[in-house]
Amino acid sequence: MKDEVPNLKGYDKRLKDEATEELDEIPVTEPTSKTQIIAIYGKGGIGKSFTLANLSHMMAEQGKRVLLIGCDPKSDTTSLLFGGKACPTIIETSTKKKLAGEEVKIGDVCFKRGGVFAMELGGPEVGRGCGGRGIIHGFELLEKLGFHDWDFDYVLLDFLGDVVCGGFGLPIARDMAQKVILVGSNDLQSLYVANNVCSAVEYFRKLGGNVGVAGLVVNKDDHSGEAQAFAEAAGIPVLASIPQDDDLRKKSANYQIVGTQESQWGALFAALGDNVAKAPPVRPKPLSQDGLLDLFDGSETGAGIVLEPATDMDMRGSNAAPKESLEVIYDDA
Repeated sequence: MKDEVPNLKGYDKRLKDEATEELDEIPVTEPTSKTQIIAIYGKGGIGKSFTLANLSHMMAEQGKRVLLIGCDPKSDTTSLLFGGKACPTIIETSTKKKLAGEEVKIGDVCFKRGGVFAMELGGPEVGRGCGGRGIIHGFELLEKLGFHDWDFDYVLLDFLGDVVCGGFGLPIARDMAQKVILVGSNDLQSLYVANNVCSAVEYFRKLGGNVGVAGLVVNKDDHSGEAQAFAEAAGIPVLASIPQDDDLRKKSANYQIVGTQESQWGALFAALGDNVAKAPPVRPKPLSQDGLLDLFDGSETGAGIVLEPATDMDMRGSNAAPKESLEVIYDDA
């Protein structure tokens, strides 16, 4: 056992060395696999589900076979697609079937509307398990159901970008997807999450991974320009800018699909569908924290703030009165 410790330390060092080593640029090419598996990441509440429900519906209208998989523990990816109706999740269905001694079938967890096939992985209740582990378990069940043999043009995976534990990074870490799409807005927190995802992509590219970022969808765009500036600095394209519009807000709140040719917003989502299909996975250039802050007006981000170190006396507060030392001091003699 003693001999194994140095080997483990050596392996850990090799991983760190690989992560920091400068590699030759990996050629950027369009995916050659028939099925494009695309992972969509963004801050919670930024509008991923709204974007994906309408994007998937429009792609289906364009004649594509589309599978939408919600990988967010909130299980809200398919809510807009199904008019607000909750979709039974793979996790909860699997648990119930297992207790009944039955096997999960496709019809138990996969449903369709407007040509889109959709399902939710789900997750544990608060305090009762790990969401990331739930994602991994969900994909294990999908493999048992024949995931790799399904015939789709596009599989869209909706991932929460705020969470960094293993299961949520599965598409990037294991090359499960060919490319990543980011959803963000002109606010610091959503771009912080987008930048973190870019950092994860770049990290695994340095380790030999092949997943790239296809681009950024700017949602609730108020034309202030920070999201577009981020995309330019990170070296990724803007695939679409969905405006901050009251009509879109109301239709989303009422579970109405706007990703259809019959809608006034149809052309916007049709263009997004084309861009998503054609955009190649590129290697992003993550920004530093200061670089990210520089995209915004300094008055909004606390520019000029200086970090003032705390002292031991500060920490003691009302207990800051010096106490007599018990140290014995000897005379020089």
